[in-house]
Amino acid sequence: MELKLRMVGTGGAFSARYANNNALMTAGSFTLLVDCGVTAIRSLREMDVPLPSIDGVFVTHQHADHVGGLEEFAFQMLHIHRRKPKLFIPASLREVLWENTLKGGMENIEAGLTALDDYFDVIELHEGHEMEVSPGLRLNILPTQHIAHKSSYSLLINGQMYYSSDTRFNRARLEELHSQGVRYILHECKLYGAPGVHTTLEELLTLPEEVQSKIQLMHYGDDMEQYIGRTGIMTFIRQHELYTYSME
Repeated sequence: MELKLRMVGTGGAFSARYANNNALMTAGSFTLLVDCGVTAIRSLREMDVPLPSIDGVFVTHQHADHVGGLEEFAFQMLHIHRRKPKLFIPASLREVLWENTLKGGMENIEAGLTALDDYFDVIELHEGHEMEVSPGLRLNILPTQHIAHKSSYSLLINGQMYYSSDTRFNRARLEELHSQGVRYILHECKLYGAPGVHTTLEELLTLPEEVQSKIQLMHYGDDMEQYIGRTGIMTFIRQHELYTYSME
């Protein structure tokens, strides 16, 4: 099976040049949007991707650059396209996403829209249980350390691709994934500054070359081009470009 990927955006939360770090993945006839940030709808329009072509959305965590576009996505799908897309969500995020993020703008008691399920076909994912979300496309959620006391997740896709989303550096995980035969690592990268709630380029450069060789960098700042040639053997993934990965 082939997985086709286009990054809807590759920028960090404060990037102006690049859109929010969200991804569009297609396996067979199924298209999954991984996160739907503030800039996602505009960026999808620039990519000529019609919203009804998206079968489902997966949410990694609650920050606006990852979920800030969900309200518009849901409204357009409901009121314009008359569609109820799938929402794949880690079980620990289901209640807080509605109560703490979406309810204020999306609750409409008069119209009977009072819950996440009124807009989406909600499908919960659980740690330690791989789910086949469509024929040949399997997702496994892995918790990440990002903001203390807030749930956030990365994705392992078909056991072949690791999509970090936002995370502090986790050397043990990356080396374990490498030893397990993971072939592709799409990893966030803070290009400069001290370590904090994001993984830095300096930290990633401490990884063995055999791990670095699998890494494509995302979630970077507007000064990305200044770092070309300074990332070891890791490469930058570019927004809107088409990438194809073998999942055999």
